[in-house]
Amino acid sequence: MSMFCYQCQETAGGKGCTVRGVCGKTEEVAKLQDILVYTLKGISEIVIKGEIDVKTLGETNYAVLSSLFTTITNANFDSPSLEKQIVKMIAIRDELRKSTDVGSLHDAATFIVTSRESMLAKTASVGVLSTENEDVRSLREMITYGLKGIAAYFEHARNIGKDDVEISTFIYEALAATLDDSLSADDLVALTMKTGEYGVKVMALLDEANTSRFGNPEITKVNIGVRNNPAILISGHDLTDLEQLLEQTKGTGVDVYTHSEMLPAHYYPAFKKYDNFVGNYGNAWWKQLTEFESFNGPILFTTNCIVPPRNEEVRSRIYTTGATGFPGCKHIEANEDGKKDFSEIIELAKTLPAPTEIETGSIVGGFAHNQVIALADKGVDAVKSGAIKRFFVMAGCDGRMKSREYYTEFAEKLPKDTVILTAGCAKYRYNKLNLGDIGGIPRVLDAGQCNDSYSLAVIALKLKEVFELDDINDLPITFNIAWYEQKAVIVLLALLYLGVKNIHLGPTLPGFLSPNVASVLVEKFGIAGIDTADSDVEFFMAK
Repeated sequence: MSMFCYQCQETAGGKGCTVRGVCGKTEEVAKLQDILVYTLKGISEIVIKGEIDVKTLGETNYAVLSSLFTTITNANFDSPSLEKQIVKMIAIRDELRKSTDVGSLHDAATFIVTSRESMLAKTASVGVLSTENEDVRSLREMITYGLKGIAAYFEHARNIGKDDVEISTFIYEALAATLDDSLSADDLVALTMKTGEYGVKVMALLDEANTSRFGNPEITKVNIGVRNNPAILISGHDLTDLEQLLEQTKGTGVDVYTHSEMLPAHYYPAFKKYDNFVGNYGNAWWKQLTEFESFNGPILFTTNCIVPPRNEEVRSRIYTTGATGFPGCKHIEANEDGKKDFSEIIELAKTLPAPTEIETGSIVGGFAHNQVIALADKGVDAVKSGAIKRFFVMAGCDGRMKSREYYTEFAEKLPKDTVILTAGCAKYRYNKLNLGDIGGIPRVLDAGQCNDSYSLAVIALKLKEVFELDDINDLPITFNIAWYEQKAVIVLLALLYLGVKNIHLGPTLPGFLSPNVASVLVEKFGIAGIDTADSDVEFFMAK
């Protein structure tokens, strides 16, 4: 096989992409991502064995985060930028090795690259399949994918000025552990749960960062139509990029629309002051191939998910920043102060037609934990009176597979005395359905981006307290979660760490779970897949 990758839900045959990624990444990109992660593991071993004080590493910590983030699914398809990052991280690794006496080291901490050809040749021995034991491989990869999710959320928090050296230290510790052949499967299971613990910590840190900078999300009606002005579409998750774009477009006559996971930005009070912050355009990430054509204006990707554009006209309007990259698309770097110049995007927008309207109306969101807890009495009364029989957490990701129509059908078939709690782009499967409300409480409560799944955990823990229960699993809450990529993996591990059991995961279980590891998750945590919408609704409501 020319490559091997099974980190996302859409991996070929549910087993692994071996020629080209279903996501669109090439063999070369896959190999470069493998060697970048391998280099980060080498850096981590040096840091841990050398007992280097992580507080002293400064920008190295950020470079490790950014490198992990850039290997997440649908973020960076650009070989030259990956090669450049590998060279940078090898230089950092070698400087660290010179500065401390660490004794014997794994090959990941010592290998030498003399050319692009030697770099690509090296990847044959460093990829996923280099770990022969299937169960050890499965656990190592689950930890690595969880770390990629942590890195994504941590980078967003750091961009807002929130840091936590304990999280950085754990990233080094866990990456180094994936090189340690002395660790047993039980050791790796324990480390997997610890990864979940740090998933909770990083999502709490990002929540604090977002709310301290932009305010607590509020119940908000978001326009899904368009105005007759030139416009920019911003996609991804990074709110600091959105803030800078809005500041730079003030008074220019250029509107700004959100796309996919950027939708929840409308819920934050800080962004409501911009009168050119118009609304949300389109749906989940995978529909961008057609929706970008009709948008007409420039598109700015701040994070994943990029779908390789099918024509040059759309590609010419795509810009990337942060961890993202795509061949032929302009990449915008931040200066030393973290500022980005979006003037080229703004000027291009002025020359292009206004967006073509593809729908009208509005959707409502903003039900993060602060807002929901403020309304807790109303919700508790509805549960006690029997008006609300059960809550369904349907957070996570959307994707292209036809099997994901299950989530729309499931939402439609839920009894009218149930409420959906959601976060992430999975909501696009049902957030525009007319599901009504229960005594003024909407039946779909959108907490925000995938990282705001933390809000759903906070809400559940608060309900546990209000109802004076000993176990979160005694609440009338069912977790039926859709996953796609590595940020969903860390959300899952975080929920397991918090003690949530009997989570249903779909549309398929991860390809990176070996049969034995999957059995452990089933036996210890009650992890299960999905069936048909009809049978699952009947099963869950019988509880």
